[in-house]
Amino acid sequence: MTCTPPPTARPLSGARVLATAARVLRQLSHDPRTVALMLLVPCVMIALLRYVFDAHPRTFDSVGASLLGIFPMITMFLVTSIATLRERTSGTLERLLAMPLSKADLLGGYALAFGALAVVQSALATALSVWLLDLDITGSPWLLLLVAVLDALLGTALGLFVSAFASSEFQAVQFMPAVLMPQLLLCGLFAPRDTMQPALEAVSAALPMSYAVDAMSEILTHTTPTPTFLRDILITTSFTLLTLTLTAPTLLTLTLTAPTLPRQTP
Repeated sequence: MTCTPPPTARPLSGARVLATAARVLRQLSHDPRTVALMLLVPCVMIALLRYVFDAHPRTFDSVGASLLGIFPMITMFLVTSIATLRERTSGTLERLLAMPLSKADLLGGYALAFGALAVVQSALATALSVWLLDLDITGSPWLLLLVAVLDALLGTALGLFVSAFASSEFQAVQFMPAVLMPQLLLCGLFAPRDTMQPALEAVSAALPMSYAVDAMSEILTHTTPTPTFLRDILITTSFTLLTLTLTAPTLLTLTLTAPTLPRQTP
């Protein structure tokens, strides 16, 4: 099989990024069940958690804020990794690379499309938690929404990255326990990070979900943004940008060198 040569370096184009994002969103719109599940699953999980702790509303306040950032991250990770893998194995991504698109245009379009869905998903989950499920926080709900969006974008970036290393949808799903479950266990949700074994505490300090949970905890207990909150936001954003930076050469190089696989039917 003759591999498509890598595209020559071209400057980032806003028009090409928007066109790529619009194409991805059009394709997702043809699968309304997936879109509905992606937008509603975090809301359903948050509502279920609220009534699990119906007799202990303070427990819901302390745990619900953290999970408001974790649920969208997990959902966006799964959807992004599987959707991008389908684009790669069906040959769509390779054909796009033969067009006048730069790597930055292509990756920016994918990130923008899934990022837009992440914003909608986080807004729905935050609105449901604060105004319908009575999640009691000291800080601003808008800061809560900001962290939820950043967490969902982080899940999108991680999903784009791991999709490069999967050759089937089953493998893409298997990356979730490998990438996200250790972060869930070490993020401080189940036990304070400073009470863990020193080695585990050091590992948790290198994982982005730890800072997402810390940021949610700051909103829960402080009326205004604290230096710790700003640090957590900066670190989470940096993780997202770093992951996207690593994704461009990894995903697109593997796409150009790997043979096209047949489309899998559900």
